[in-house]
Amino acid sequence: MGVFMLGYVLALIVFLFSLSSVATPMAVEIYSQERLLTLIRKQAYLQQVKRDNCQLVQDIEARADVLKQPLYQFLWGEMLNVGQCVKADPKRGIALLRKAANQGSSEAMMKMADYYYRGQFVIQDKTRAVRYVLSAATGGNVSAQMSLVRLYNEGLGSPVDYELAFHWLYNAVFTDEAKKNEASQLLKLLEKRMPPSVVARAKKST
Repeated sequence: MGVFMLGYVLALIVFLFSLSSVATPMAVEIYSQERLLTLIRKQAYLQQVKRDNCQLVQDIEARADVLKQPLYQFLWGEMLNVGQCVKADPKRGIALLRKAANQGSSEAMMKMADYYYRGQFVIQDKTRAVRYVLSAATGGNVSAQMSLVRLYNEGLGSPVDYELAFHWLYNAVFTDEAKKNEASQLLKLLEKRMPPSVVARAKKST
């Protein structure tokens, strides 16, 4: 092989190698529990899966179906519900969300509450939605506590539970000023539905 031909072959190999390295996407690491929780709370979990070019589908499915990790049951369930990176299958998706909620995931409880409140994928049942939100609020989720008071202000739920919901939200700690102001407005509305003596009792710290 002549010197010219040898140089041509080497140049071609280098070109093909550089082309393949550009075309092949970098491997994406599976999300940590903390990272996934942040994505869920920011409502950015499906967008992130799409941004990662659907590379983590098998890992997500394994952590949901085999390891039965609640946050991954949530993520995999939502991917199935909307058809993100997989064929849509709401029957499996809702079942996974229920499993996550039964394991104590407040995020899954709130998502199930949202579906029942709006009647998406399931028969609309606002009473069941309140029960899911109440369960999430019991675990100390401030967003769930705000949602619970919001539902009570709509006339949903039982007045018997107003005091506890008021107590939780009134004594919550906020790092977001806007969220604190929203909570204050919600409490003012709920206060109108409660006797003054019950409101006074609910305001006491524990």
